[in-house]
Amino acid sequence: MNDRIKISKRDFFKKAGAVTAGAVGASTLAMPYVRAQSPIKWRLQTYAGPALAEHVCKPAVDAFNKAANGEMVIEMYTADQLVPQGELFRAVQAGTLDAAQSDDDSAAAPVDVAVFGAYFPFASRYSLDIPTLWEWYGLKEIWQEAYSEVQGVTWLSAGSWDPCNFATTKPIRSVEDLKGLRVYMFPTGGRFMQRFGVVPVSLPYEDVQVAIQTGELDGICWCGITECYTVGWADVTKYYLTNNISGAWAGSFFANTEKWNAVPDHLKQLFQMAMDTSHYYRQHWYWWGEAHYRTTGGKYELTTIPGAEWKTVEDEAQKFWDDIASQSPRCAKVVKILKDYRETMEKAGPPYRYA
Repeated sequence: MNDRIKISKRDFFKKAGAVTAGAVGASTLAMPYVRAQSPIKWRLQTYAGPALAEHVCKPAVDAFNKAANGEMVIEMYTADQLVPQGELFRAVQAGTLDAAQSDDDSAAAPVDVAVFGAYFPFASRYSLDIPTLWEWYGLKEIWQEAYSEVQGVTWLSAGSWDPCNFATTKPIRSVEDLKGLRVYMFPTGGRFMQRFGVVPVSLPYEDVQVAIQTGELDGICWCGITECYTVGWADVTKYYLTNNISGAWAGSFFANTEKWNAVPDHLKQLFQMAMDTSHYYRQHWYWWGEAHYRTTGGKYELTTIPGAEWKTVEDEAQKFWDDIASQSPRCAKVVKILKDYRETMEKAGPPYRYA
């Protein structure tokens, strides 16, 4: 009796082992090892030059590549490295690039709302205004609508950068001092400042510093003081005007639609998180830098146009807004949102707006 029981147990374990081994083999065949597959590879070009890209783009790309764990790899390229900035959007559309980080304005995005990218004059006072406008005042949905009309490119996410100030080789202490200055600027900001005699100049990003040194440019109105120090422009300009024409740059991430649709959902979510991380990093990096370099940088003489005189520039911006609103019903909708937002912030008072 006992021998029969022992034999039965022995047979049972033999049979169980055979079944288990078969199940493991079947499982192995049914689920290929992910690392054995070729990773998805993207080429992303940012509007920023090498020194600036180390802050505004690379940390997020590095974080994504690490978290993707070999399933996807993004190669980052800096301003004009693969295609000129003015051809950036078309390059994504054609599939020459898989993705881009840029403002709509300088990338020549073929949508009516592109004019609001980068520095739409006096649309924002602080960097937090940008995410608030996109996430809570409807600009996100408007951007999605606008880009849904463009084949080949998917708009992904917008965030804020630094304010837009003049850094020049000549001091600016009055509106009159702006006349005749040859300044590197974004397209829409340049169009607006032409009303005050500024001569906007378009150049490849990496040529700007030499152009200032040779006298081809009198300065830049492209960024805030953090970028001036980071990329070396503070070494070739002497004066920094504390009045800005916009409180924050509005920029976005774009992807080639076919390439984006081919990305698995979990990697899309991971990329969204990487973009959000990028937006967050810039919020605190620029907020720190704008105050830090004004107070301890040591390379600039700060100048200021008196408030009452600068108000003439702000008032002119309202006329500029109305001109833009007349370009399309969607532009009119955006301008209406900007006006409502400005009114809300002014009514709310400090810290949202100060008199």
